[in-house]
Amino acid sequence: MHWLRLAVVAAGCALAAPAHGNSLDQLRAFLTQTSSARGQFVQRVSTRGGSAQPVASGRFAFQRPGKFRWTYEKPYEQVIVADGTRLVLFDKDLNQVTIRKLGGALPSSPASILFGSNEFEKEFEVTDAGVRDGLEWVQAKPRAKDSTFELIEIGFRDGLPQAMRLADNFGQVTQLIFSKLERNPKLGAETFGFTPPKGADVLTD
Repeated sequence: MHWLRLAVVAAGCALAAPAHGNSLDQLRAFLTQTSSARGQFVQRVSTRGGSAQPVASGRFAFQRPGKFRWTYEKPYEQVIVADGTRLVLFDKDLNQVTIRKLGGALPSSPASILFGSNEFEKEFEVTDAGVRDGLEWVQAKPRAKDSTFELIEIGFRDGLPQAMRLADNFGQVTQLIFSKLERNPKLGAETFGFTPPKGADVLTD
């Protein structure tokens, strides 16, 4: 599911530690100094042909390593939760819950930048992409040839990531804008738990 891949990539990237220096310095500060975060997002998805999906918005929380909650609230309701060992996807319209092992998916994906160790530059070629739209951008290209994503960009201002841009191999470009960011809040275990609603179909992979 495309929205799942985007959530996994973006869930942990909503906040960096306040830092000085270029975008690479700020990304590295995020990896070493931010253990948890929460906030809100707005997501826009378009194709290279110019068509666009409805604007989506919602909330997120993450705790490194490997725990996050990404909630779409508008125009549809979907929840993606990872507790460090399993990944739970809930689609309210379908009343369907899918449970997967978190396993080896993260280390080989763009999420390794956000949830994994600080060795992200082994998985990605990361460069300073300069200033654009008032933000300092870092660009990450996957080293693996079979990656879903062609390019990931993260835009910083004053040590905080304000935006992300993700281009995938299916011709879709996703833009995320973050707001109401809170760095290193205390997050209880219930933040990353999920109980299937009564009557929901539960699928396991």
